[in-house]
Amino acid sequence: MSALSALPFLKPIQLRSPRAQRRHTLPASEFRCLGPGDAASVFEIEREAFISVSGDCPLHLDEIRHFLNLCPELSLGWFEEGRLVAFIIGSLWDQERLSQAALTLHKPQGSAVHIHVLAVHRTVRQQGKGSILMWRYLQHLRCLPCARRALLMCQPFLVPFYQKCGFQALGPCGVTVGDMAFVEMQHAVRGHAFMRRNSGC
Repeated sequence: MSALSALPFLKPIQLRSPRAQRRHTLPASEFRCLGPGDAASVFEIEREAFISVSGDCPLHLDEIRHFLNLCPELSLGWFEEGRLVAFIIGSLWDQERLSQAALTLHKPQGSAVHIHVLAVHRTVRQQGKGSILMWRYLQHLRCLPCARRALLMCQPFLVPFYQKCGFQALGPCGVTVGDMAFVEMQHAVRGHAFMRRNSGC
């Protein structure tokens, strides 16, 4: 009897291809804050999502880098197998309502988070990822002691989407971009102490 036949419980080892091994090591789905190194991927998704609709992007590449340098903790990216599929970028604002200056400034003493942009990669749209990411982002903000409310401006056709996410319309926004008018919306950020004690933030 050979040594191998004496050990019938041993199964032959199946070797995976290097590609399969590499794919297996990446998390299937991951949410994390973005950094300057993610700026190019962010801009690629944003450009495709917005230029076809409005002809321009809320943030250009240098502005994305600017905010990801100043306040990366106010961003959130959704990665699938290491690839960015959706993101949100925000900054702090220190006034009751948004003004033109809010488009480019980060006010470190502010308590309102201005959400500049939410975008989803074209290959994974219509799957509810925008709503899920917004929910995760609002949970993330509850872990930040500085955040008391979230503000955003959107075109009127997007108001129902943000209302489903829990935002309330404040009325016409004082900010204009070209001939586009916007609605300003707000979401209260509550439960700071409870979330910090119980969520591992």
